[in-house]
Amino acid sequence: MRWITCTVVAGLLLAIAAAPQALAQKQKLKVPIEMKWDGSVDDENLMKDAPQVFTSAKSFEKTWKVWKIKGDVPKVDFGKHLVVAVYSRGSKLKMAGATLNEKGDLSVLSLGTRDLAPGFRFVFGTVPKDGVMSVNGKALPKE
Repeated sequence: MRWITCTVVAGLLLAIAAAPQALAQKQKLKVPIEMKWDGSVDDENLMKDAPQVFTSAKSFEKTWKVWKIKGDVPKVDFGKHLVVAVYSRGSKLKMAGATLNEKGDLSVLSLGTRDLAPGFRFVFGTVPKDGVMSVNGKALPKE
């Protein structure tokens, strides 16, 4: 009987010691959004093909110009960063944060109003690209 009690107690102690490690692996890492740009685009048809992430200056510049965003295209070091994007037809939109899970999927969160306005709103933000394999479940584009 003593042997069974010792075995059960040892098993419980082992489970308690392993639990924090298992929980740490399931937790998501908060990723800083370093720079942000936001605005509005009049042609809501352009929202259909709007990318969730930019991996190169070429694709970022192309979208900036096609959407006729005012000002110069921001300089981003795409060797170290990605530009993530969120979109909404609501009148206000905010990029609320980003988290990276253990598989390298970056989840980008946004908050927006439910009222509809002409065109669409966007927010672009830079995040470090270390460890990012996909964004919101979609693989990173080649360009």
